Amino acid sequence: VIVTLLALAPFLFPGAKAMNVATKICIFAALVASYDLLLGYTGSVSFAHTMFYGIGSYAIAIALYAMGPTWSGVAAGIAVGLPLAALLALGIGLFSLRVQAIFFAMITLAVASAFQVLASQLSWLTGGDDGRSFQLPELLRPGTVLIPKETFGFEFNGRTLTYYIVFVAAAAMILALLRIVNSPFGRVLQAVRENRFRAEALGYRTVFHLTWANVIAALVAAAAGVLNSLWLRYAGPDTSLSFAIMIDILLMVVIGGMGTMYGAIIGAAIFILAQNYLQALMGAASKATAGAGIPILPDLLHPDRWLLWLGLLFIASVYFFPTGVVGKLRGGKH
Repeated sequence: VIVTLLALAPFLFPGAKAMNVATKICIFAALVASYDLLLGYTGSVSFAHTMFYGIGSYAIAIALYAMGPTWSGVAAGIAVGLPLAALLALGIGLFSLRVQAIFFAMITLAVASAFQVLASQLSWLTGGDDGRSFQLPELLRPGTVLIPKETFGFEFNGRTLTYYIVFVAAAAMILALLRIVNSPFGRVLQAVRENRFRAEALGYRTVFHLTWANVIAALVAAAAGVLNSLWLRYAGPDTSLSFAIMIDILLMVVIGGMGTMYGAIIGAAIFILAQNYLQALMGAASKATAGAGIPILPDLLHPDRWLLWLGLLFIASVYFFPTGVVGKLRGGKH
């Protein structure tokens, strides 16, 4: 249902906000799926995922800012961003995946923090705290009408084309990750998660498998960053490197279900819809209860308290769905 709604989003929900929400769900579904490969399938807790996401975002932004709104600029950004993320993930993996899980988490946190500071300091390259704004090639601009409204009753413009590029790319990445986790390589990752020493005793090179899982996850995260930049036409610390994004990713994985991959789509949809529409729903509920003369409730449901209710919703979801939504639907086997 979620995938069908996302596929038809430009026609079902043509407003600017609805399109932004649908695009964000697509991007974060791929980003969360890549993190699930690490957390859900290997048991590795990494805090560097937003760093790879940021590398993809900044690579496109810097390339298009420097080279102008050309397709060669897009190609250059992808050609630099994705290999850079993969090499960095390879280095981190080889250096830190031999140690215990807590040390790997600390090393990734340190590297991600250093990268965030570096992005802020190198203002000549990244734009510093202001980030980098840029223009897209003409075909992807909102003003470029590809199919006029008179033809089918809706306008298909450059913005709609950008949305479908994001949707198809995100779907392709999630399908590729599903194929990986259901392959013999994916089974070894699950064996490592369950008992690393037993997997080593069976003859599997666990560091090799964990490192490659880290590289694949980083590549998908960087690609999601590329899509995010193309949609926003901007890359900055708040939209690409913020630690708050890392917390959001963790929440989405937990809500959807760790080690399920499908949970990434459900978790991203629930979280982003709540983030964008809960405040408006609470405003309507507050007015309705005030009009009915019900005491206390209008104050409790005031839109300014939406973060409190968002937090309570997540606590309830973890309590009632400890294995995530997908885990619960599968009978709690995960």
